[in-house]
Amino acid sequence: MIGAGRREPAIVLVNALRQGEVEMSEITHRLVEVPGGRIHVAEQGSGPLVLLVHGFPESWYSWRHQLPALAAAGFRAAAVDVRGYGRSSKPARVADYRMLACVADNAAVVRALGERSAVIVGHDWGSPIAANSALLRPDLFRAVGLLSVPYAPRGPRRPTDGFARMGGDEEFYVSYFQTPGRAETEIEPDVRGWLAGCYASLSGDTMGDSAWRVRPGGRLRDRFPEGVRPAWLTEADLDVYAGEFERTGLTGALNRYRNLDRDWEDLAAWDGAAIAQPALFVGGELDPTTSWMGGAIEALPRTLPGLSGAHLLDGCGHWVQQERPDEVNRLLTGWLRSLS
Repeated sequence: MIGAGRREPAIVLVNALRQGEVEMSEITHRLVEVPGGRIHVAEQGSGPLVLLVHGFPESWYSWRHQLPALAAAGFRAAAVDVRGYGRSSKPARVADYRMLACVADNAAVVRALGERSAVIVGHDWGSPIAANSALLRPDLFRAVGLLSVPYAPRGPRRPTDGFARMGGDEEFYVSYFQTPGRAETEIEPDVRGWLAGCYASLSGDTMGDSAWRVRPGGRLRDRFPEGVRPAWLTEADLDVYAGEFERTGLTGALNRYRNLDRDWEDLAAWDGAAIAQPALFVGGELDPTTSWMGGAIEALPRTLPGLSGAHLLDGCGHWVQQERPDEVNRLLTGWLRSLS
């Protein structure tokens, strides 16, 4: 059995290395035991632990530019595959993907890596997972960095009711993802093509119009840009993402969306709660999230009283750490050093 005390040999992603996209020869991989199974961790460097949590539809690989940069800056960077993704466990029940389970995974990873505390950084879905990890386990997570999605405390409205209203005459993507099997039927016959369109639809240089609303009787991909690829995404990068999801399917990843109301019930005791630890927010100026969550960004000085900076990168879309790796690395390393 592969556990916390035994590392797997470093995985070499041959195509990416051949094209010179990223040097990953020093990244090591391991599976660590958590209460719900095992979590795959890719890590590099030594020093204070920084736990990196990806979003949808991504994997640990979305942090490929940050792992070596953080390691070079004197940190131990560890990027997980969230449960349901990559080589991490994929429980069968929808309820096993609730926020409390994701927080427990992160806490168990910190302990399995032999650390007593960590800074946690998340992107997209990884951002609320990171925020709630800091909220629920301040004993372990001493600071929190949020990319693309700002912290939004639990509120009085059931989440699915709010998202249903956001679609108007159409259907907002979060509502579209709620029914098990529905989005899978759209995505899984052409995983690579769907991912390419998804990434293009939210990238600053290829962004489509209203790509995250579904016409009655339509599909999400109907509004994806066609025949374009974002500058940050190489064919080799797309091969990595597609290969993972073609192997695992999309159900585990989509089940995170299917727990919104369950999370709302689970977190009732933290209604409106602020996160006290030091915090950082980085978003993309063109990311639709910064529009429909604009109120949450304005409220960050109150909801994150330890906020040291909120940055919107000009001309950047949703995939901030991949679209603008140098800027994000500079902001992250500067912030992390300030914590010391």
